[in-house]
Amino acid sequence: MLATFLIGLREGLEAAIVVGILVAYLRRLGRGDALPRLWAGVGLAVALALGIGAVLTFGAYSLTFEAQELIGGLLSLLAVGMVTWMIFWMQKAGRTMKATLEGGLDRALTQGGVWALIAIGFVSVAREGIETTLLLWSMVQSFGDAPSALLGAVLGLLAAVVIGWALARGTVRLDLRRFFTWTSGFLVIVAAGVLAYAIMDLQEAGALPGPFTAAAPIDAATGAVALGWVAFPFGWAFDVTNVIAPDSAWATILQATVGFMPRMTWLQVTAWTVYIVVVGLFFIRGLRSRRSASPHVQTSPGRDASASTLTQQGAA
Repeated sequence: MLATFLIGLREGLEAAIVVGILVAYLRRLGRGDALPRLWAGVGLAVALALGIGAVLTFGAYSLTFEAQELIGGLLSLLAVGMVTWMIFWMQKAGRTMKATLEGGLDRALTQGGVWALIAIGFVSVAREGIETTLLLWSMVQSFGDAPSALLGAVLGLLAAVVIGWALARGTVRLDLRRFFTWTSGFLVIVAAGVLAYAIMDLQEAGALPGPFTAAAPIDAATGAVALGWVAFPFGWAFDVTNVIAPDSAWATILQATVGFMPRMTWLQVTAWTVYIVVVGLFFIRGLRSRRSASPHVQTSPGRDASASTLTQQGAA
């Protein structure tokens, strides 16, 4: 629940701030008449995300186990790719987000019609919505506790809406730069765990070699799949299920935070380690280059345009 809450809060606040920039700019232009079209686009994006979630949840019931695992693994890989791209996109494009969004609104108001403004609202939210849906769906599948995970996500999204509204009204102050930095680091770890779970799905589906295929090394003494170094690369790396039960609270917490499972294959461990090392190093290098390129500027949020200023600074 905590992991999905943080994801819902992070992704929801990002979407809320984007919408806040667009709404504030339209109001500054005196184009309040265009707000219903913008909100229509936002509503369509939310509906699309919910529709994708419903299809993923209910559409898999008619598939075979192998097909479910294959689709689940591929969608989890897609979620990891989208999250990774978003983390680095925010590092590079955060400084120009406000100008880009306002430029798009200017073009929609001068050159486009009703559908242009609807498209601006839709595109601005659809990416975060689809990304959040895929990531949450992958995590729900790995946790096996859909009610708690979905409740955490809903609470996170509601909290994001409240915080976004408070920022736009100037009633709260939030260091968005630090918020997005810490949550991006958290998402790197979460994405590594989702990647490990995707590898397990693909191994269970037989798409990748592992303990469930003929490539699995067998322990001659027990006749079971080998464990430890002798099982590298297609056997079990470790098995601590006798210490941490797979359905225990500790197992769920560890999987939600660091992607740890009581029993993992060597491919899972390798994928998790490589992702953490490679993506983590690039993420840290991006933070250092950003800090050296632009000094931190303190701002005090006010009404209307304050959310835009904070967003440009925080997302960067």
